[in-house]
Amino acid sequence: MNTSDDPGMERSRELLRRHQEHPMRRPHTFTALLREWDVFPGVFSPEFTPVTAMFTAWLPYPPGGSFLEVGCGTGVTAVWAALHGCRRVVAVDINRAAVENTRANARRHGVADRLTALHSDLFAALPADAAFDVVFWNSNYVEPPAGFPLDTMLHHAFFDPGYAAHQRFLAEAPARLTPGGRLLLGFSDVGNHEHLRELCDTYGLTLSTLRSEVRELHMTVEFQLLELAPAARDRQ
Repeated sequence: MNTSDDPGMERSRELLRRHQEHPMRRPHTFTALLREWDVFPGVFSPEFTPVTAMFTAWLPYPPGGSFLEVGCGTGVTAVWAALHGCRRVVAVDINRAAVENTRANARRHGVADRLTALHSDLFAALPADAAFDVVFWNSNYVEPPAGFPLDTMLHHAFFDPGYAAHQRFLAEAPARLTPGGRLLLGFSDVGNHEHLRELCDTYGLTLSTLRSEVRELHMTVEFQLLELAPAARDRQ
């Protein structure tokens, strides 16, 4: 496979390059959703792409409910959930720097009392009985070719070889929902929709698009907020 012909690889390589070339030796701030946010070195930064602000604005936050963000990065979405009515918010990330970054932004915006950030590979660090009204993951939806190296934590933010992380997410996430809870996935048309649908079929999930928007960046990208639901309670 020629990765130069793959739009997903092209888009992710460009974003990775921006992160690597940015002088991020010290924490700095950026603006999103009309607020200032801290970003730490080595953490996926929303300042280089509209996707975090877009999904954060689109998500349904359960008033007085619970919200889990998988892959929290700087913590923008998790903090926003706490600011917009969620009583309990948990944010997890495989990158320890992202966990500390999320805690810093929770303190910055006064929601540290109701936001818990944990170092976790997907759901591994959560208590066995932890369940949430909304579970959301802005996923690393680019599937690279076999043998593609994940050299840094930033690589994990963009690439999912063989969709191994997506498979684990789809297998484990439904058990993390409260009765009537919602499972949401941030995705894009440069992700592998065919592979995602195959995995949904494997785990008995239906897939629907809640909202999408096309943006002209260095290439045309359609960002998509997807909902996954057990087939027995399809919301159609």
